[in-house]
Amino acid sequence: MSEFKLSASLEGHGDDVRAVAFLNSNVVATASRDATVRIWKQVSSPPPVFDYTIAAHGSAFITSLAYYPPTAEHPEGLIFSGSQDAIIEARQPSKASADNADAMLLGHGHNVCSIDVCPEGGWVVSGSWDATARLWRVGKWETEVTLDGHQGSVWAVLAYDQNTVITGCADRLIRIFNTSGKLLKTIKDSQDVVRALCKLPEGHPSGAQFASASNDGVIRLFTLNGDVVAELAGHESFIYSVAVLPSGELVSSGEDRTVRVWNGTQCVQTITHPAISVWNVAVCKETGDIITGASDRKARIFSRDNSRQADPETIQQFDSAVRESAIPQQQVGDINKEKLPGPDFLKQKSGTKDGQVQMIKEDNGSVTAHTWSSATQEWIAVGTVVDSAGSSGRKTQYLGQDYDYVFDVDIEDGKPPLKLPYNLSQNVYEVATKFIQDNELPISYLEQVANFITQNTQGATLGQTTESQQPASSDPWGQERRYRPGDAAAASQAAPTPSLPESRQDVLPQTTYLSIKSANIKLILKKLQELNEQVIAAGSKEVSFNPPELNTVLALCNQLDATGSVPKDPATVESGIQLLIKAATKWPAGSRLPSLDLLRLLAAATPVTAEALYQGQDVVSALQQSGMFEGPVNGNNAMLGIRLFGNLFETPLGQELAVSKFDEIVRNVSSVTTAAISAPNRNITIAATTLYINYAVYFSTNGRATSVESAEHALQLLEELTKIFSKEKDSEAVYRGLVAVGTLVTTLGEEVKSAAREIYDLNSVLSTVSSSGAGREPRVKGVVGEIRKALS
Repeated sequence: MSEFKLSASLEGHGDDVRAVAFLNSNVVATASRDATVRIWKQVSSPPPVFDYTIAAHGSAFITSLAYYPPTAEHPEGLIFSGSQDAIIEARQPSKASADNADAMLLGHGHNVCSIDVCPEGGWVVSGSWDATARLWRVGKWETEVTLDGHQGSVWAVLAYDQNTVITGCADRLIRIFNTSGKLLKTIKDSQDVVRALCKLPEGHPSGAQFASASNDGVIRLFTLNGDVVAELAGHESFIYSVAVLPSGELVSSGEDRTVRVWNGTQCVQTITHPAISVWNVAVCKETGDIITGASDRKARIFSRDNSRQADPETIQQFDSAVRESAIPQQQVGDINKEKLPGPDFLKQKSGTKDGQVQMIKEDNGSVTAHTWSSATQEWIAVGTVVDSAGSSGRKTQYLGQDYDYVFDVDIEDGKPPLKLPYNLSQNVYEVATKFIQDNELPISYLEQVANFITQNTQGATLGQTTESQQPASSDPWGQERRYRPGDAAAASQAAPTPSLPESRQDVLPQTTYLSIKSANIKLILKKLQELNEQVIAAGSKEVSFNPPELNTVLALCNQLDATGSVPKDPATVESGIQLLIKAATKWPAGSRLPSLDLLRLLAAATPVTAEALYQGQDVVSALQQSGMFEGPVNGNNAMLGIRLFGNLFETPLGQELAVSKFDEIVRNVSSVTTAAISAPNRNITIAATTLYINYAVYFSTNGRATSVESAEHALQLLEELTKIFSKEKDSEAVYRGLVAVGTLVTTLGEEVKSAAREIYDLNSVLSTVSSSGAGREPRVKGVVGEIRKALS
């Protein structure tokens, strides 16, 4: 049978995509930690292209999803979503974007982490962290039966048939109930937390009737009598989801970045994702296509049918993203570099099974991972192993293993603290759950322990985040994403952050500048040194750093890291900044990220960044002349360049430079954002709207609001922002753009208001925004209302 290949990549969520479901062959639903459910409809084909509407916007992470197919009572079917706030919502697809759900199912006491449906029986079953599963009668919307007796979170529920429910629990047990709530059987053969369940078709060759998947990385096939018929081993970490294809094959996803397709007990295809966690996989019964949800904020559809696959360029981009992604050291365990084979191994040796992983020591000393493809009989590169970073950059040993952190947790006065080991690549809630189980603590402690970990890691992150791993203060508004130097070439895939709170009253006008100052400078410098060596090795010694120059840069940035300030000697600072401008403009485009990242930090830290000249050019002109904003744009470089411009507003001299170069900067940013809107890159658009906010704040404060120059610049900003609104769907970019517009029209006088109304037809633009998915968010509604009031 042919292999699955990418069909479509669904981009729009602002955080991990935790759950996915097919409504039919052309419509899918996704749920995310950004507190939204989105409905995606295919709008053209081939290749398949999807557009979304926001079906629900809650106040908490949405972690589970199920589709109840059409019945006589519900001809459209129903979308059920469960969230961290313990609420289950039911919505008709055609009314999914309405403010209110068709029904709200109340009864659980904690996060609803699993949902399954039984349309034949007219009921829905849900599982929760409150250690219960509940049956809900469709139409009555009340708990009909509570399935008790679990000693941990009910991570998985399966509506096996009209009379039977199966649950999988954190207490490592599988339980079979009848629909009256009677426990029929307890299966103790699972070796770890049970995370997923699926029903096998009648007459399955193995004789098994259902499958389970658990944190030990094994899928087990069971009979209803509790007999283990087979074990499918291949995943290298937690398995989060398992489903059955129309062919009878199984498909699974997990924390090892993969989706795996199983024929019998053999893995026949491994689909590696450019994300740490592949949270969920679902199957289309009509076509056999699959959809996945991952921690890189994307859902992806894969198909075996050539007619439903993406164009070759899109597939190649996905393959490249996988190949260039960063793999945390903890995910692959201890590696002895000296014993690893070199690149020649890949040419000389074949793999023994699909999905087999082989680490290779490259000639430059880095370690890359490769998986064996049985279909193509070749090794496929799936990423580069990167070092992790704890609070000190050093590991702490506990029970013979290395961890980024080992916390002392005081549970009871007078007793010694409990040890809580944690690695940055781990799932916060999984660690918290294990800690509670190991120490026989009440499950009610779960949220407190998870929050304790998040707070005491000070938001440190590694690669993409998993559950509840959030960076601290990367942006004063909490939504910006930044390049992480340890991420190899996958600079755009930075960690998701929590959703912003709903809009408060009277947001406008914005009166303070926004900057992005956080970073792991040690990792940036490490990457800078590696790339400097590569530049030298490539024969470009004239633009590389010699040892004294490298020491100048290291001294400057290490002091910034240690003290938050730069050395007092302006000459030393200027010399270091000039060297970084050289690297940011003269090195190969793919090697400029660390120097741009450091310049971004220095722009906020010292006015010398605005004064320094390299070959007679200031930093703005130097970046423009480097071609960063022209031709085939490197999106990550452009994003950091725009963030640098925004950070200039942190110093008076930086403000002067940014304003004196207004036309130049806006022209360059406009060319990049236009491309970003055509081929969505939310990081670029968010960086641009943040910069425009800073310009709006500048022109509206300190008596500048009445100047002719401010009015002229305001009109240019309005033009650029209305372009963004015409196509941008990302709610964060739209929100920031609205704050910039609102600050201009509420502070710069009647001339700007008139132009906004008459030239740019802002009222019509606001109507378009309000009818979009982003416009349904309360914060966006609030700012739109303030702008309308100012225009009236």
